[in-house]
Amino acid sequence: MPSLVIKNLPEDIHVKLKEQAARHHRSMTREAIAILSEGVGRKAIREMPAPYRGNFPITEDFINAAKREGRK
Repeated sequence: MPSLVIKNLPEDIHVKLKEQAARHHRSMTREAIAILSEGVGRKAIREMPAPYRGNFPITEDFINAAKREGRK
């Protein structure tokens, strides 16, 4: 089976990987394989921004007014 060596792994990533592996009851190697498998298995999809949750609704009138204001 092929192997992979990661050089100069930042300490904070090492700690997080170790903690995450413990939460999932896995070795660090098995946790890294699970993370890599999930990452390379996905297609490159851009994350959508979270929906607007402001203090007022964004209406068509508001958008049109903003457009007109930007043209001044």
